Amino acid sequence: MARLHLFDLDGTLLHGTTAPVEISRQLGLEAETVALDRAIGAGLIGPPEYAAQVYDLWAGLTEAHVTAAFEAAPWLTRIREVWAEIRSAGEYCAVVSLSPSFFVERLLEWGAHATHASRFPAVPFTEPVDPAGALSAAAKVTIADRLCAEFGVARADCVAYGDSSSDKELFAVVPVSVAVNADGHLAGLATHSYTGRDLWDAYELVAGLS
Repeated sequence: MARLHLFDLDGTLLHGTTAPVEISRQLGLEAETVALDRAIGAGLIGPPEYAAQVYDLWAGLTEAHVTAAFEAAPWLTRIREVWAEIRSAGEYCAVVSLSPSFFVERLLEWGAHATHASRFPAVPFTEPVDPAGALSAAAKVTIADRLCAEFGVARADCVAYGDSSSDKELFAVVPVSVAVNADGHLAGLATHSYTGRDLWDAYELVAGLS
């Protein structure tokens, strides 16, 4: 049976940062977004409030800013190689992230079969963000089930890669998981743990499993 590999973005594929922080860095608003990341991480605000507040910060955002943020971000190495290997094995890879859709969708060009993210309007913004389109940790499980149906696999065939509390619910429902540069929220939950900057090394922990 083919497997479905589910990758978190912030703190997982991106090392030590989040897509919103990298986007805001291009606008000189990094500190404001780091504060929002801390607030949502502490449970002081939820995904809808976070989406509304970063949307307001990004009033001047352009496609050039997004491209610069994507290209300058501290990605793990060999992401494209891992996804090419997954594809060559007849398996599937998807990114499921709470970050903005206009950033996450760029990973389709790197070889992801699918991306799911918080829904934002196209850049530059000419319409409001719908806070109801912001993904939650629980939504990751719902999306995983939807992807399973799309690709003809089951939860039992899934491998999840993540780093923080937003991945806990997904880790709890799949049989194999890899904590990548993870914080304490995933202690005891992950099948494997990886610390480093190379996704291939994390993938190798599960590559031989079926």
